[in-house]
Amino acid sequence: MTATRTLILASGNAGKLKEFDRILQPLGLDVRPQADFSVPDVEETGLTFVENALLKAREASRVSGLPALADDSGLAVDALNGQPGIYSARYAGEPKSDARNNAQLLEALADCRDGRQRSARYWCVLVYLRRADDPVPIIVQRSWEGEVLSQARGEGGFGYDPLFWLPCQAMSAAELPADDKNRLSHRGRAMQALVDALQAAYGKAG
Repeated sequence: MTATRTLILASGNAGKLKEFDRILQPLGLDVRPQADFSVPDVEETGLTFVENALLKAREASRVSGLPALADDSGLAVDALNGQPGIYSARYAGEPKSDARNNAQLLEALADCRDGRQRSARYWCVLVYLRRADDPVPIIVQRSWEGEVLSQARGEGGFGYDPLFWLPCQAMSAAELPADDKNRLSHRGRAMQALVDALQAAYGKAG
């Protein structure tokens, strides 16, 4: 794969753009933000991470006429029947706020005392579409197991990271060094799985 191909990232997040571009450049992919092609944000009406990622990727591909990549991710807590789930970014309502989302989560789990009752996992789903009507999109998903702390720990990361305890590392996701997080996290492992899938299938992507 020597020719560079443009891939639209269905997101306006500069951090995600930089991360995806760095990982996918060796595959000959030039990752561009959807704003470069005037792709509007879509309403995430799906009931699953997969559905919402598909909605975003399909709109980006439809408007740009190019292959598109989208992700959807969030935290699923067992004691809350998988909530906040697809609503993770806006769990406490609009405007979106990590601090208010974390406070809402702590309140919802106030009666759950030990780690087993507070088990949770981050999920990341990535969807790659060759074109808007691609009947066989490449879809990968990975999880990251942990527990919800009763109070925040650490200054790094974002979202629910200060409350997401990693028993094997004996620290929160917000305390984990960045390189370790990229290697262990749901998003980091999903991105590597996407690279593997693209390396296996990209010759047929068209």
